[in-house]
Order: sequence, then structure tokens, then C-alpha cells
Amino acid sequence: MSSNAGKPQIPSDMKAFNLKVIEEFRATGGQLSGQMAGRQILLLTTIGARSGAERTTVIGYRPRGREFAVIASNNGADKAPAWYHNLLANPIARIEVGPERFQVKARVVGQDERAKLTEIIDYLERQQALTPRQIPILILERL
Repeated sequence: MSSNAGKPQIPSDMKAFNLKVIEEFRATGGQLSGQMAGRQILLLTTIGARSGAERTTVIGYRPRGREFAVIASNNGADKAPAWYHNLLANPIARIEVGPERFQVKARVVGQDERAKLTEIIDYLERQQALTPRQIPILILERL
């Protein structure tokens, strides 16, 4: 068995991969092809905590009513993704889901809510197994 067993397949150039996904997402109203076909993803645009510049990233999500549950997994890395720190500094962001674009307010969930959300975020356990840090779960509330 290889040492990469259980690890997600991560492109060698994640930035280029995400730019291509963002371009396709916007051109097709969220209907992706290839390895991204059928996945529940959204585009999250945050304001850089240090730079103040807009940053757009591709994130998996699960719907919860009119809200969106996301995890700050960073593909199982030992540190949270930049977008997570951006949301801590400025919780107002924009998301694109399918053809829709709207503002959201992000909040990190507490332990009680986390336990309930682990049932709908089916990939959390796989991501959590890759890192000793507790992966934060956030709710993006439509404004």
C-alpha cells in the first residue's frame, strides 16, 4: 500500500487548478466537468486580512436550509487555509452557488452545533484524519 493511501488527490499547482475551476464554474453557472463534475462546490470571495485584496477560492459545501456549511480543512494541512483567516478578520463575504451570487456572513460553529453538522458534512471525517488540528466548521449565512 502506498504512503499516500487515504490522502486526497491534490494537484501539483493548486492555484492554477483553482483558477481553471473558477473560470469553468462562472462560464457554466456551476456545472463542472472532469474530476469536479457532480461535486457540491461554491466560490467564496473574501477580503484579504493583510492585503485588503479580494480573494476567490473553491470550497466544498453542504446546504443547511438557506445556509451553507463549509470546513476549513486546507486539504488536511496542519494549518487552516488563508480564506479562514480572512473570514475571521472580516466575516462578510460573497459566494457563488450555481448561477447565484450573494453576500454572506460567516461564523465558526461551537461544539454543540459541530456535532450536529458532522452528520451532513460527509467528508469531514476523512479530512480530519489527515491532521491533528481540529478542522473548523463555518456557517455562511445569506444576508
